[in-house]
Amino acid sequence: MGKKRVMVPAKDLDLSTVKYEHEVIKAPHLTGLMLKLFVRMVEAPVLGSLIMSFLKKQNKMVEMLQNTVIPEAPMFKPEFPPQDAEPSVVIVDEERKPEDRAELALKCLPHYDPASCWSGDSLPSFRYWKIRDYAYAYRSKLVTPSMVAEKIISVIEDCNYHKPPTPLLISFDAEDIRKQAAASTRRFEEGNQLSILDGIFMAIKDDIDCYPHPSKGATTWMHEVRSVEKDAVCVSRLRSCGVILVGKANMHELGMGTTGNNPNYGYRTTRNPHAVERYTGGSSSGPAAIVASGLCSAALGTDGGGSVRIPSSLCGVVGLKTTYGRTSMEGSICDAGTVEIIGPIASTVEDVILVYAAILGSSPDNRISLRPPPPCFPDLSSLENANTLGSLRLGKYTEWFNDVHSTDISDVCEDVLKLLSKSHGCETIEIVIPELHEMRTAHVVSIGSETQCSLNPDCEDGKGVKLTYDTRISMALFRSFTASDYVAAQCLRRRIMHHHMEIFKKVDVIVTPTTGMTAPKIPSSALKDGETDMQVTAYLMRFIIAGNLLGLPAITVPVGYDKQGLPIGLQLIGRPWGEATILHLASAVEELCAKSRKKPASFYDILNIK
Repeated sequence: MGKKRVMVPAKDLDLSTVKYEHEVIKAPHLTGLMLKLFVRMVEAPVLGSLIMSFLKKQNKMVEMLQNTVIPEAPMFKPEFPPQDAEPSVVIVDEERKPEDRAELALKCLPHYDPASCWSGDSLPSFRYWKIRDYAYAYRSKLVTPSMVAEKIISVIEDCNYHKPPTPLLISFDAEDIRKQAAASTRRFEEGNQLSILDGIFMAIKDDIDCYPHPSKGATTWMHEVRSVEKDAVCVSRLRSCGVILVGKANMHELGMGTTGNNPNYGYRTTRNPHAVERYTGGSSSGPAAIVASGLCSAALGTDGGGSVRIPSSLCGVVGLKTTYGRTSMEGSICDAGTVEIIGPIASTVEDVILVYAAILGSSPDNRISLRPPPPCFPDLSSLENANTLGSLRLGKYTEWFNDVHSTDISDVCEDVLKLLSKSHGCETIEIVIPELHEMRTAHVVSIGSETQCSLNPDCEDGKGVKLTYDTRISMALFRSFTASDYVAAQCLRRRIMHHHMEIFKKVDVIVTPTTGMTAPKIPSSALKDGETDMQVTAYLMRFIIAGNLLGLPAITVPVGYDKQGLPIGLQLIGRPWGEATILHLASAVEELCAKSRKKPASFYDILNIK
């Protein structure tokens, strides 16, 4: 029997007694035959529960959830105290049309002359084409959406013949893309474009509805039990802005993994555009790879455990996780959870802002329960507002910040903080974040229990055995959680929310590396049947949990590369509803790091018509 442990109330915790504990995950790394054997064992009626019980004890989950008295009341979804207004912002009415919000966001962007990029002069370093570049090219009749569509269709069709195959989309209809592009081309010919996003090509992650495509969640069977009758709310908002939707992007099956490995349909794991032998990160693997390769300006992903930020970081692009409830989840496979959001992935911060402007808007239920303040955009068009960066206080928990697989990551991120101080006067303040292990435990129980609840009817109906092996291991773990485990996790959620709200009284943004390691190699033995590697998962998820368990906004920005040339991301975690502040800071970070950006090994110059 474990000895009972009693936690002091969160408000009485003495931070001077908090010691940083390195995360140690005790679980086997398995591929191939051993992976299959392990799945048979954990799914066996008695043996399975014994194995899961042993693993949970080894990882101190039983001690935390069952042998500990937690004095706080449960918090079953994020609850935020009232927040001060953000400085230097433009407030937007979320009831306005998506195309009007996108145009308002456009006015908030800094001055930019797209014509300079078409002058024929060679640019000093690699850069991605921005949404404003596409809009200029269309308006100036340098190219049409239909011409761009043909180029994209050609690339997508060729991807399946690459060696190794680079499957970016799960569902794709060339004629549907041509039809959308032709409509956009006509609008430009008539001078009736719908918004700055008209004619912009985007991919949608396979767990978000995009009619008429099925939503499989990258399984082999989800479309058989869940029909798609219309677009998800976020997708509908993009379509009303004139966005051309290219199809459903690949992902880690049901979002239940951090690498992007997916053996469904035969060797269908998405490859990292910077190094094809490496993972993209997950679970939004396809969306991040599509953006990083230059194929689409932006994509929509979902983020329940870093699933937008991890692949964005590993692929060297920008990924925004909004505050919980800021965007509607209606029309996604994971629409009933308390840790998940739909968020944009794009190659630049300004493109993330434009897409975010189009998709934002809380669901009716969340407006009642969360009472979100009006959304804001950072006013990047005014030079005076650039000075407000100097007043930002950045919180850094040094021992946590440095707990990475390679010091390349912490060194590059540290250099950016020094640049922010030197260029903008941002002050970095040392903070302590207590109970990180408790936060990780509460998150896995929360997302696991919610996933299990939503999938249980289908698993009981015989679909569970059709899941990939690593998903089945996750489901075995989730089935082992009890009702009391779930309630204990929600009590921990309230504690950890208290700790973070206290930190945000001292700082404006918490800064960390986005991931604890750069893109891991894909073991050849993992391609056919997948793999389970919780050590890699721990490194990839090290810094991202607060965004999900507590519903805080967070963004990853590419800031450099490790010695192997693999991208490194810096994460900025904001106060509740503080998207404008982290977007403003992210824009400054991007500008400081722009010259170091490198072209991915696999890159398509879609807009270049030469």
